[in-house]
Amino acid sequence: MAEKILMKGNEAIARAAIHCGCDGYFGYPITPQSEVMETLMEEMPWETTGMVVLQAESETSSINMLYGGASCGKRVMTSSSSPGISLMCEGISYLAGAELPCLVVNVVRGGPGLGTIQPGQGDYFQMVKGGGHGDYKCIVLAPASAQDMYDFVSKAFDLAFKYRTPAIILSDGVIGQMMEKVEMSEQKPRWTDEEIKKNSPWACTGKTNDRKQNIITSLALDAAVHEKLNERLQAKYKKMEEEDVLFDSYMTEDAEHLLVAYGSMSRICQSVVETARENGIKLGLLRPITLFPFANKEIDRLVPQLKSIMSVELSAGQMVEDVRLVVNGRIPVNFYGRLGGIVPSPEEVYEAFVKSIK
Repeated sequence: MAEKILMKGNEAIARAAIHCGCDGYFGYPITPQSEVMETLMEEMPWETTGMVVLQAESETSSINMLYGGASCGKRVMTSSSSPGISLMCEGISYLAGAELPCLVVNVVRGGPGLGTIQPGQGDYFQMVKGGGHGDYKCIVLAPASAQDMYDFVSKAFDLAFKYRTPAIILSDGVIGQMMEKVEMSEQKPRWTDEEIKKNSPWACTGKTNDRKQNIITSLALDAAVHEKLNERLQAKYKKMEEEDVLFDSYMTEDAEHLLVAYGSMSRICQSVVETARENGIKLGLLRPITLFPFANKEIDRLVPQLKSIMSVELSAGQMVEDVRLVVNGRIPVNFYGRLGGIVPSPEEVYEAFVKSIK
């Protein structure tokens, strides 16, 4: 029988990393995600699974340690919060350009700048649109519960290695700090050398006796070579959009109006839907789980039956731009958001929704 334990979302990330056979965690503390590293230090997985846990001297160091570990075919990860992730963006671009799989967890706080330690969703542009330089994208998973935080670690590693690309878990301070029951899986072993060869045939192992030495780099001085790399990356992103779009729907079958929300805001919006239904309004909720690839086809499918859509976010309006691109003016797309780390109540969101359809 699976074990269920009450824990914070951040703690769930740490325990999932151990249980899924992660090889290494390299990070730096920042509120509201510091419990990830704190939990790993308390659990001491280096004594049980051999997992390396290291506090780097900075966020820049930690992302480059991921580059090194991923180059060797290891399952490696880091976690941080908004300002810390900004310092990692150059390294994430390097990882994407070198086609190296890894996991980056962002427990978002309010910004810009140092901002507040309160929750936010203002990193959508940074994470979903790339964040660093160049034409690249990362797989982005948005958890809405502590259980999601746990489950998405293994899922993110699977997708990262499927596509040889960085995967992002884009959480927020609400999900990171809330405590819920989490059902944990059985301990999985770390990969053996043979399994690394099987799952990461491109990796540098330091051995040259059985195959040519691999060179891992994101540098291409020949423009034609670099164009081919970029074309390969774009084909990879298109395949993600065809095969790995994830979303949840709530009461959308007969909906005449739709809320679109992810993470903690999707939990609030579920209550808004229930209130609307009690008042005779056919409202539904679409919760994107992958922010990239985005649920374009599902929104497009629902548009003909809808009178309006409202994007609800802890930001000034970022995901709403992707919703509007899909809708393309066919119906009104409204927006409601709070800033500065203030989380709205279901009543506030409901009032804003009702006002938007009058």
